[in-house]
Amino acid sequence: MSQSEDDARALVARLEQRAASVDARFEGSRIRWRRIGSGPPLVLLHGGNGSWLHWVRNIEPLAGRHQLWLPDLPGCGDSDEVAPPANLERLVATLQHNVAELVGGEREIDVAAFSFGSVLASNLALARGRVRRLALLGATGHGLQRRQLALKNWRTLEPGSAQEQAHRHNLAELMLHEPAALDALAMLVHRSASERTRLRSKQLSHTDATRRALDKLQIPVLMAWGEHDPTASGAATALALGHGHPERRCVVVPGAGHWVQYERANEINTLLARWFD
Repeated sequence: MSQSEDDARALVARLEQRAASVDARFEGSRIRWRRIGSGPPLVLLHGGNGSWLHWVRNIEPLAGRHQLWLPDLPGCGDSDEVAPPANLERLVATLQHNVAELVGGEREIDVAAFSFGSVLASNLALARGRVRRLALLGATGHGLQRRQLALKNWRTLEPGSAQEQAHRHNLAELMLHEPAALDALAMLVHRSASERTRLRSKQLSHTDATRRALDKLQIPVLMAWGEHDPTASGAATALALGHGHPERRCVVVPGAGHWVQYERANEINTLLARWFD
């Protein structure tokens, strides 16, 4: 998986070139979406302090089967912030209107989400309807036990090596388990997204908003966590959310951390392909 920074930048540039950038507006906010691939529509929502490139190792494999729609969530990446308050209702309404504008209000879609994106995806499915299947990776908003983290505030440090080391620490502490996964591409995606994020997602990630929405849905839901995901408790979280819900499939991926679709890209790409097919 290890690669040079030049290789990482070349991969991101290739994806930028392949993807069509499309803007949608709602209540004065411009949200940047990327569209790539062909087939049934699949919306991919990234996590907190992230961008559409949280899916950097999944886009090309999935684009062979689906027309992918990837936003920079409001207040992230190339997208505007929503008008205050940036609460769950306003964020979901923005996505709902964007999807109606870009994909079609009556068109059935699939949705996959990572981390904080799971809060929005589950509530989008509840508000919109016409979501055929959900896949939630490293889902937060479950309201269950999670590990206390010791993240570094890189913004208080001098630009350069001090900030670089803080980003590397945070990737290892929160996102990735295996040291080999913390490569140049992971650093590039994480650093760029963190530096451009204005949305405070933690206040929603630490609630039970995902769980409450899922309990009102009857559609098939795939949930996958890395074995060492600090935002969940592995098999215990999977058991708690899957128990009594035959429409849900819960998976724990051995040896992986929170950013499971990056660290175990081949496994997750196969899992998603089978789930949505």
